[in-house]
Amino acid sequence: MNDTPDQAQPTDRPDQSRATGLRVLRTEAEALSQMADALPEGFEKAVGMILRAPGRVIVSGIGKSGHIGRKIAATLASTGTPADFLHAAEASHGDMGMVTREDVCILISNSGETAELGDLLQYTRRFSVPMIAISSRPNSTLMRAADCPLALPNLPEACAIGLAPTTSTTLTLALGDALAVAVMEARGFGPEDFQTFHPGGKLGAQLMRVEALMHGQDALPLCAPDTGMTDVLLTMTSKRFGIAAVVEDGRLTGVISDGDLRRNIDGLMQLTARDIATRDPVTVTPDMLAGQALALLNARKVSVLMVVDDGGAPVGVLHIHDLLRAGVA
Repeated sequence: MNDTPDQAQPTDRPDQSRATGLRVLRTEAEALSQMADALPEGFEKAVGMILRAPGRVIVSGIGKSGHIGRKIAATLASTGTPADFLHAAEASHGDMGMVTREDVCILISNSGETAELGDLLQYTRRFSVPMIAISSRPNSTLMRAADCPLALPNLPEACAIGLAPTTSTTLTLALGDALAVAVMEARGFGPEDFQTFHPGGKLGAQLMRVEALMHGQDALPLCAPDTGMTDVLLTMTSKRFGIAAVVEDGRLTGVISDGDLRRNIDGLMQLTARDIATRDPVTVTPDMLAGQALALLNARKVSVLMVVDDGGAPVGVLHIHDLLRAGVA
């Protein structure tokens, strides 16, 4: 015997599926546009509450609001604001002790009447824990109790029956992103801080500095301006970067590549480094982000860049293979 509810049989109608997808996206996009035109009153206060909290941001919700809350907490934590997600039901069974008076709570409920949030709501009021509420019902129990209620536009859900959390969750997620970014910028959170919290994966690699990936002084393929081509070729071959860096008075003045050799093939061995070097080559500095260096390599269609200090002296060499090995590219 099948105890599961009867379900409508799916139909294979690509045109209808496309129309539905477009309708959902447009519905949610219009909702976001409305919220952008009228940012919830209290937004600035909420940012200030988060910035002033000596502890963490505790985010809680149940169901789809809980899933969105987890993402908001994760975004806050990854952008410099200590944050945790607290499951509302677990809070009622001992996890309430995670919340201290130094924290600030963000409680999420589209209806504002979610029963599972009741104990946590009462706890914040009893112990004077600052509380921000996000809901589409300004007169709900949750919103009336909040220190800072953030009212979402009360707009129809994007599904055909108007019940599945779609528009409301999109609005909540976007509002959470807006809070996190506003707090992040107020803290002056920059690329170096971001790399600290994102050391893994491609993103972490792109936020590495060139100095962490470059080859140092011993690997530099250096030659003087009057170096003969025999020695230039030996330098390019022995250092294995396919270039020779021309240095004069301690500063990088030119670079010789395989292309420069081919362009000057006639009478090449009678020339000097000065004669064929590309003057004022593109360079990077040790403190440049690896992702920026990769963009420069791609834009200039080269595979090697010289690394120079503030005075123009060569201090390293960076090959695209170094970026590939680090996972930047």
